Amino acid sequence: MNYRRRRFLAGLAALGAAAVASRGRSLAQVAAGPTGPAPRPVPHRIDVHCHFSAPGFIAAIKARNTGQLPLMNWSVARTLEDMDRDGVATSIVSTSEPGVWFGDNEAARRLARECNEYGARLMADYPGRLGMFATLPLPDVDGALREIEYAFDTLRADGACFLSSYQGKYLGDPAFAPVMAELNRRRAVVYTHPARAECCVNLLPEGRALGITLSTETTLTIASVLFSGTAARFPDIRFIWSHGGGTMPYITGRFGVNANAKTPELPNGVLYEIQKFYYDTAQAFNEYTLPTFTKLVPLPHMLFGTDYPFTRAETVAQGLAKFGFSPAAQRAIERDNALELFPRLRQAVA
Repeated sequence: MNYRRRRFLAGLAALGAAAVASRGRSLAQVAAGPTGPAPRPVPHRIDVHCHFSAPGFIAAIKARNTGQLPLMNWSVARTLEDMDRDGVATSIVSTSEPGVWFGDNEAARRLARECNEYGARLMADYPGRLGMFATLPLPDVDGALREIEYAFDTLRADGACFLSSYQGKYLGDPAFAPVMAELNRRRAVVYTHPARAECCVNLLPEGRALGITLSTETTLTIASVLFSGTAARFPDIRFIWSHGGGTMPYITGRFGVNANAKTPELPNGVLYEIQKFYYDTAQAFNEYTLPTFTKLVPLPHMLFGTDYPFTRAETVAQGLAKFGFSPAAQRAIERDNALELFPRLRQAVA
């Protein structure tokens, strides 16, 4: 371990201790006086779909002109301010697409390490306020296995982050089996974000296909994990699917839910595995989506997710409230279900 990294790791604990007081002030922040601005909500929500940008990631997406201005302009100060404004106690941050691999394994390993050490520093600076899903340099499997070990054992990441596909291979591809086996051994929480499918970027003018193809990417990788037998073979991975599972909840007939046949790849049937997964509420919080989503997904497996910095937490919370969840159900989605997955947060957000 080189000198720079030893200094970095030794500094994490000290940075965390120094930040406790500032965290307390942030969590208690409300407007003073009846004539001043409206009081801010007490932070209580846990956001599992919140993006952050390490400096190297910002440089990478700027160089490739991805157009993701909210990610290019990301800052931790703005994130904490927005969390306080919208009642978010904790955000578990992740690197968004296009990820860190651009054709060079060594460069991807370096950028993944930068993202994870940057995220660990934020966790130490703002204890309880920020968690992290570790960035992996896939499709480099050896690099991903090394980064899992470092991120989980040294940096204490809350889980790992996948993209939906890598170089045309979805997550059930046999190439990724060693990574799945290691995450299964660790009983890891694995958050997945869709990637821009290379085949479909320019299907419609002005980027109008992007949101549709991202949702379809999530659906395809869920199908890959199911029908390859990955879900059944590695039952201790806790998968979180973005955006309410993409289009999967609305085309369950294509997944064979009606027949729900048991096969060697799905010995418990497809519905069992679908309902074992977890799903976040980003892009899945309106009155048209929620009837089907809530019929398919068990309440304890719904997690509050925003897609920050592209969407405000308050917008998602208002959409959920308009649907008519009971106070207990809304609290479960916004907070309690995440505490079951991430028990370390119980004390932090008490």
